[in-house]
Amino acid sequence: MKSINPYNNETLTEYKPHTKEQVMINIDKAQKVFLAWRETTFAERSRLMTNASNVLKVNKRKYAEIISLEMGKVIKEAEAEVEKCAWVCEYYAEKAEGFLSDETLEMPENKEAKVVYDPLGIILAVMPWNFPFWQVFRFAAPNLMAGNVGILKHASNVPQCALAIEDVFREAGFPEGCFQSLLISSDLVEDIIKHKDVKAATLTGSENAGRIIASQAGDQLKKTVLELGGSDPFIVLKDADIETAAKTAAKSRMVNFGQSCIAAKRFIIEASVYDQFLQLFKKEIKGMKQGEQLDEDAQYACMARRDLAEELYSQVKKSIDMGAEVILEGEKPIKGSAFFKPYILGGISEDMPAYKEELFGPVAVMFKVDGEKEALRIANDTAFGLGASLWTKDKIKAEKMARKIESGAVYINQIVASSPYLPFGGVKNSGYGRELAEMGIKEFVNKKTVSIGE
Repeated sequence: MKSINPYNNETLTEYKPHTKEQVMINIDKAQKVFLAWRETTFAERSRLMTNASNVLKVNKRKYAEIISLEMGKVIKEAEAEVEKCAWVCEYYAEKAEGFLSDETLEMPENKEAKVVYDPLGIILAVMPWNFPFWQVFRFAAPNLMAGNVGILKHASNVPQCALAIEDVFREAGFPEGCFQSLLISSDLVEDIIKHKDVKAATLTGSENAGRIIASQAGDQLKKTVLELGGSDPFIVLKDADIETAAKTAAKSRMVNFGQSCIAAKRFIIEASVYDQFLQLFKKEIKGMKQGEQLDEDAQYACMARRDLAEELYSQVKKSIDMGAEVILEGEKPIKGSAFFKPYILGGISEDMPAYKEELFGPVAVMFKVDGEKEALRIANDTAFGLGASLWTKDKIKAEKMARKIESGAVYINQIVASSPYLPFGGVKNSGYGRELAEMGIKEFVNKKTVSIGE
């Protein structure tokens, strides 16, 4: 299993994958650890999770360089990702006990009952490469605090990140086996799900991967949480602050070089402000600096893999061949290269890939609409439903429109972003279940009713 720098195709290091026999041994280790870990106090878990936060902070640059060199993210974004991981550790170290405290139920005739929250056991996490630390920590922090233990199957192109995350928990003092990274191919995942001691699975990734994991887990009657793709709308009404909206739109499209499920991808703009918005938006995109990952001034470097650049260009080329207007022209990636130049496309029709599919990279798709009704129709005319950004100075109207947008979250006059304080997840083909906040920590616990007689 190779770790390759996508910027220059240099092999950084190579690892021998775990065998099926090693995987089974690791699961047995995790189960033994779980039986003890579930008995620990919240105070002890909180102490260790706070340690993990400190390990991340102290080693921020080291971990950020691993992220940048392994998947192409520029160093400033990688450092921010590590900082966010420390934040989620601190959040659950502080909040978990309150979230999972016994809940007294109101009963008739002075009867007594309550709900208690017990850990399930081993939880499998199948995670993607685009935010290789954050996606894992937003799973690990709540689940370890809940008394579960974790097994990670990370994306095959970020093995260094996978092992570094395991080291964070080891250095923080968590019991050996409480969190384990398995360097395996996807064909071993089903064997893990079938193991009697693995109680649930969570996946962040593609629609196809989600269907496979959901099917395999469903066959075993095991719970899943899925966070899949997104084709998030960025809706700008005529009464919005257009300059702020355009600058925010460019940031939202280009964050992580566009390789984000919640990046704004479809820009739905009222006709009377369309030209003004587009002029500002295009200027912001064109003004962003490309550079090597460790360049402190670079705003983007390259895509995470060569095949991803080729796949994205194929979607763009097909849309252009079908009549899409090129508003900002990038260029065809050099064969074998992960470099990509941003595109802005307009004149999109419903049969084009740019309309129907998620464009997972720096390609913006523009829609000019006559009013709120058409904006909502286009926003909802997608198989996805992860996040949406809505811009208007009329907050009453915004809240009414937000209720009509089919997505897991609507951010009014702000960028769509995940936070430990906010539940995160989608509807439709964007998945189900929620991560983060109180809802997230309660996904993989036994919500047990305890009724007390005389």
